[in-house]
Amino acid sequence: MAHRDYYKILGVKEKASPNEIKKAYRDLAKKYHPDANPGDKAAGERFKDISAAYEVLSDPKKRKQYDQLRQFGPGGFRGFDAGKGFQSWEFRQPHGGGFSFQDLGGLGGFSDLFGDLFDLGGRTRQARYGPRKGEDLHFDIKVPFDMAISGGRTVINLPREEVCPNCSGTGSQPGFSTSVCPDCQGRGVITIGQGGFAINRPCPRCYGRGTIISQPCSNCAGIGQVKRTRKVSLKVPAGVSDGGKIRLRQQGLPGMGGGPPGDVILTLRVGEHHFFRRRGRDILCRIPISVVQAILGSRIRVRTIDGKVELKIPSGTQPGTTFRLKGKGLSVNGKRGDQLVTVDVRVPKSLSEKQRKLIEEFDREGA
Repeated sequence: MAHRDYYKILGVKEKASPNEIKKAYRDLAKKYHPDANPGDKAAGERFKDISAAYEVLSDPKKRKQYDQLRQFGPGGFRGFDAGKGFQSWEFRQPHGGGFSFQDLGGLGGFSDLFGDLFDLGGRTRQARYGPRKGEDLHFDIKVPFDMAISGGRTVINLPREEVCPNCSGTGSQPGFSTSVCPDCQGRGVITIGQGGFAINRPCPRCYGRGTIISQPCSNCAGIGQVKRTRKVSLKVPAGVSDGGKIRLRQQGLPGMGGGPPGDVILTLRVGEHHFFRRRGRDILCRIPISVVQAILGSRIRVRTIDGKVELKIPSGTQPGTTFRLKGKGLSVNGKRGDQLVTVDVRVPKSLSEKQRKLIEEFDREGA
């Protein structure tokens, strides 16, 4: 079996994130989709390779299995025995070394990956076709600090792909006929027998669609989807934190084969505030006081998220002292935090002659 580098096929790095893999697949699929390149066999073959790579790399379990096999290089599989199936398969490197599935106690974690590709001992393993939920979309959105604290509504622009209104997602120009693919009988895959096993591959005639389109849709070039940007009114719950997530049900990519749309998952990025900071349920702030207020004590007005309250500054307060305003923080899961107020004592930068003498006299008496 020839070694194929799925990462190179999609043009992504080995450590690529799921979102990077999805983006690379969508960009390449649109570029090489057969309906957008009628009569171009090379584009059709490229599209099949891209689809096969995405099928593995988009599934965390299959990707892990694939990465494990990649470590052994392009040596290939040897020693297949039709009677024993994969139990007797060995993976050999060109210069020696390797492993067998017997070393792993049978197929182990690799059975799912190969089970999708092969039918062993004449047993038919049909591919998982039919309605499938669309992919989820992930976006970061900025939320003002005050809105994250108190909650509210904001309008966001969501880019997404929707079912083409011209062809209703079929990819076929209205008024032109479609027919069931005679090669795959509408399954989208064909089975190729090789020795004691069979391989399911996307149908080369209909490119996995199951139908033959006589005329691609003029609006979507036969893809069945178009890009749209929609304005969505988003409710931001009170007390959300930076990195919190909001899920919009069925606002993601359209499903396949009549399946439901995916979701949109929003990650909230809370903006900074010029006065408040947040630590869990608590609100933090710093306020300046004069030397006289620190020495003699005072009462000051302090801003909270609920309005201004009075705070008592005891005499002899030291710089950096923190006071706690109970119950003036955020309410999260029914529990209310506090507000922590740290005082900064302002030292005068210049003094009059009279002020200097008074402070010197104060220092002598204190000594």
